Amino acid sequence: MPGGYLPLGGVAVIAANTWAAMKGRDALRITWNDGPNASYNSTAYKATLQQAVRQPGAAGRTSGDVGRGLASAARRVSAEYYMPHLAHAQMEPLAAVARVANGKAEVWAPTQSPMDARKTIAQYLQLDVANVTVHVTLLGGGFGRKSKPDFVCEAAYLSREVGAPVRVQWTREDDLRHSYLHSPAAHRLEAGLDANGTVVAWRHRSAYPAIGATFAPNVAGAEPDELTNGASDLPFDVPNLQVEICPAVAHTRIGWFRSVNAIHHGFAIGSFVDELARAAGKDPAQFLLSLIGPDRRVDLSAAGLVKPASNYGANWTDHPLDSARARRVVELAIDKSGWRGPALPRGKGRGIAVHRSFLSYVAVVVEVEVLPDGTVLVPRATVAVDAGFVANPDRARAQMEGAVIMAMSNVLASEVAFANGRVVQSNFRDYGVARMRAAPRMVDVHLVDSEALPGGIGEPGVPPACGAIANAIFAATGIRVRELPVARQLAGWSTRREVGDAPGD
Repeated sequence: MPGGYLPLGGVAVIAANTWAAMKGRDALRITWNDGPNASYNSTAYKATLQQAVRQPGAAGRTSGDVGRGLASAARRVSAEYYMPHLAHAQMEPLAAVARVANGKAEVWAPTQSPMDARKTIAQYLQLDVANVTVHVTLLGGGFGRKSKPDFVCEAAYLSREVGAPVRVQWTREDDLRHSYLHSPAAHRLEAGLDANGTVVAWRHRSAYPAIGATFAPNVAGAEPDELTNGASDLPFDVPNLQVEICPAVAHTRIGWFRSVNAIHHGFAIGSFVDELARAAGKDPAQFLLSLIGPDRRVDLSAAGLVKPASNYGANWTDHPLDSARARRVVELAIDKSGWRGPALPRGKGRGIAVHRSFLSYVAVVVEVEVLPDGTVLVPRATVAVDAGFVANPDRARAQMEGAVIMAMSNVLASEVAFANGRVVQSNFRDYGVARMRAAPRMVDVHLVDSEALPGGIGEPGVPPACGAIANAIFAATGIRVRELPVARQLAGWSTRREVGDAPGD
């Protein structure tokens, strides 16, 4: 079992109730050894990632000759994007109850992965796995954090040591400061346009620490396979294309977060397509359809990938890259959103993006209103989904509604920062998430009727929603969002004399 599932270690206070345990912990005076990452600083690390994407990386997918395509283009456009660490910030912090006696362990926990919890407890306590029982409680939110059984192991270990049942309860501060965080990421995209504004070359470089660094030593960056979270399997018709992964060393535990690497891929790619449309002087929705191009099905296992990609555990024959499905959801989102309606006044705008992830295709149109103080409201979002056969349409719609709200948190408010090796944020007062009052007044979800093999539904809605929100903010304010979260960039926007930000050449 990988060591990344195990507790980090620390000090436990055992008490008759939660309040007494918390007061006992407050009374402790502990000198910690902060280890090799004691100097980790988010600002410095961001600069490191940005410098990495300005240099050639390891190719993940190559087709055509991107160097020649960029050199011969009538116009070259480039832009860089950055997303910080994100925390799961699930509503209920981690908790588990364990009873260990007579060589057997029985636990109750809100775990997303009871089999991993069972195996890890057996390893940690050196028990036969047959002697470990895990009862799954209501989750209280997870988004990937509760797939890790470290907190469950803590309860089991302490129960064994004190010889009695033990309930472990993390506080919100514990949860934010000792999580398996979503990786920060830097992206640099370059494209060449011909005289008609058609994309003839595309180069995408990304740098972000790998989840694998949590489970193995000396991991210096993501694997090319991680690019298939929507970067190397993008459904665009570009003759010269190269997607690269650049080095990034992890300085904290990195873990699965809803939509995983597709989040920052979707934000960067979705935003860049909008920038290219503006550079070409074209409507972003029509430009996106042109970029998708003619219908085609691509088996990426034999089409330019440097290493075979897992394709989310499915084979490429059953789930090829299918541009027709991408086109279909974009057209549906355009039609149902009123994209072609009257132009919106300054301060209001629409944005569109599409993304393939988890074997599904999702297009999102978001309408925003940006208030003079920089507050962003989302009156309406339209989501079009092709996830193959959908057995439970109501649950699929609910997942998409939640995806839009989570994307709002990712784009507008959420950020985990490090200083001197420690997380700066502690609770919802300084780690922003979308509140109920900020939820969209209307989310229209349209499912493509299909008998195709089912794809994912819980995660594919977040990435394109991130890009669509950022693009809508540009349409409303003229301020191009290339770094998240956006709050600092929008403060006082309505009083600026110069509004507008053209992509660099």
